[in-house]
Amino acid sequence: MRSILEKTVWSLLRIGMGWIFFWAFIDKLWGLGFTTKPESAWLEGGSPTLGFLNFATKGPFADVFQGLAGSSIVDWVFMAGLLFVGVALILGIAMKLAAYSGALMMILMYVAGFIPPEHNPILDDHIIYAFLLLGLYFSGSGRWLGFGSLWSRTFIARKIPILR
Repeated sequence: MRSILEKTVWSLLRIGMGWIFFWAFIDKLWGLGFTTKPESAWLEGGSPTLGFLNFATKGPFADVFQGLAGSSIVDWVFMAGLLFVGVALILGIAMKLAAYSGALMMILMYVAGFIPPEHNPILDDHIIYAFLLLGLYFSGSGRWLGFGSLWSRTFIARKIPILR
């Protein structure tokens, strides 16, 4: 049996990662001035993906990602992903889907800026976050300091296994 300390550490990591995703959603939605200026907020008609996909993409896949910049469908999918992954991780629900979705988002962001990472020629934070997200799911962190146990007993989670 895992110790209370181990469960608590994994759960706090889960909540912290959830907050990172949720905060990115909030900042891009309202333009709180952290990474998104108020005039660039999604609610003000700005595109949450335009800046990153136009200016931060590099390497062999840059043209593909730049072609997606500013697309309303890409904006909606990105923002829905940030919101879903953030809320699911904070609450500890739908951990499998949240972990895999979040890891996919991290890998896509890594590939979009694909050049050797600036500070380390092999590894950057997006890859670490992807592995951490998978670890959060496999550790069962949603069941401790979260609603994972309760959620897994709901009708929808029992019928659709990826929502566990």
